Amino acid sequence: MSPLVAGLVQVGILVAALAVAYRPLGDHMARVFRVQETEDQKHSKVELAIYRFARIDPNAEQKWSTYAFGVLGFSFVGIVFLYVIQRIQSVLPFAFDRGTVSEGMAFNTAISFVTNTNWQSYVPEAVLGHTVQMIGLTVQNFVSAAVGLAVAVALIRGFVRHQTDRLGNFWVDLVRGTLRILLPMAFVFAIVLIALGVTMSLKSGVDVDGQTVANAPVASQEAIKELGTNGGGVLNANSAHPFENPNEWSNLVEIFLLLVVPVALTRTFGRMVGQPKQGYVLLGVMGTIWSAMLAVIWAAEANGIRPLEGKELRFDVAASALFANSTTGTSTGAVNSWHDSYTGLGGGGTLLNMLFGEMTPGGVGTGLYSILVMAIIAMFLAGLMVGRTPEYLGKKLGRREVTAAAVSILAMPTVLLIGAGIAAVLPSTQGALNNPGEHGLSEILYAYASASNNNGSAFGGITVTSDWFQSSLGLCMLFGRFVPIIAVLALAGSLAAQKKVPVTSGTLPTTGPLFATLLGASVVLVAALTFVPALALGPIAEALL
Repeated sequence: MSPLVAGLVQVGILVAALAVAYRPLGDHMARVFRVQETEDQKHSKVELAIYRFARIDPNAEQKWSTYAFGVLGFSFVGIVFLYVIQRIQSVLPFAFDRGTVSEGMAFNTAISFVTNTNWQSYVPEAVLGHTVQMIGLTVQNFVSAAVGLAVAVALIRGFVRHQTDRLGNFWVDLVRGTLRILLPMAFVFAIVLIALGVTMSLKSGVDVDGQTVANAPVASQEAIKELGTNGGGVLNANSAHPFENPNEWSNLVEIFLLLVVPVALTRTFGRMVGQPKQGYVLLGVMGTIWSAMLAVIWAAEANGIRPLEGKELRFDVAASALFANSTTGTSTGAVNSWHDSYTGLGGGGTLLNMLFGEMTPGGVGTGLYSILVMAIIAMFLAGLMVGRTPEYLGKKLGRREVTAAAVSILAMPTVLLIGAGIAAVLPSTQGALNNPGEHGLSEILYAYASASNNNGSAFGGITVTSDWFQSSLGLCMLFGRFVPIIAVLALAGSLAAQKKVPVTSGTLPTTGPLFATLLGASVVLVAALTFVPALALGPIAEALL
């Protein structure tokens, strides 16, 4: 079988698996979040125990501002907890004499995992013990993904509800997303990964041909790191390591996991708004851009001068390109190959995926609310062209709604370009780069794009352990995550307060090819207008040379 045919077979299996899971998972998530609780009996006993312990009234709904304070407060506590356990690691069990994590690295890592970024400026098997990994990082892999789910659901409720200031209860959405969606799926697929050869051990290492190779409870974190679009590995080589990703089947399973929830959420959206076709349009736009970028990255690497450079030999170029495209198209950040060794066009493709803004198909929750915000921008542009007040799903899009959408869209480019611009002119940055010129600039852009988009993948070739990089990348993660979340929740509150607008002859249908084309063009246009100058100096120049 030729490499091209083998690659197409892998893509076909992946798409078929996603198609099989699309309806049942999407419908299940809609049921989890759509039920309006009025009786305690509708909550499970475990959920009720959590609410009692945390002194939460699960039947009390919240305004958008209260919902936002819940997100921010919960995340702040998570950052503090992660920071503290890293700083006291030396007294924790299963530390294996790895000592206390430095202040800057602990600060960066705490923010990284709470923001669902999982950027790692350290070698995991040399710096962190199993206790920090399990009760700190793995727990955040669940709850940070559940926060993204909760925000997406709150925005959907903004479209569904009318003349109310209530968006649901953040704590209920957080608990449900964790216990009813992420935890059961992660448990099942951890067992699947173990069956495929992924390791699971509390030992610090294992003897392989007379040498001690680092080991860890890999499978339990591997499943949720992909499923929750987190990406941080227990081992430094991440999903290129045979303990994390031993063969072609485990590779396909992991790609499936990082795509399945963002893809199925479009079905959840369609079911919750009562129009499944609305979800199909969003999925069509996401899938078209994902497919186009896969073709670009795959072709660039297959036709490169050294196609296997930086690739794990257990996976061919096609499997590496498929993983790279999917991990940067979501906000996952796991890698099974070294993106720094890609061609100028191939590496630029992985960078561009992140610059689209987490919507092809994006992360858990973040992908859905990001593309819905872009849909509002697209409808606003359509309204300008025809000279009428834009509307989407029966809601008028006035100054307040468009302003919130614009803030959400512009937050990531702002922190990315400011951070990368400052880093590029700092004298100390030159010593942190492994490559000069255009490729060196690509390394800087990739690092700040990865942090600002809560992706977490590393282009490689740049050392980011200095105080400047630890602090600036940490701030990019914070602002890149929480400014859009606040704007999205404010948007949801404004939409929920409106009454429903009836469909008229002048209403632009949002379930057909015209709107899909407008939405897809808006995604590409916003990224092009914002980032082409920077890309022209980095990956585009490298590709032309």
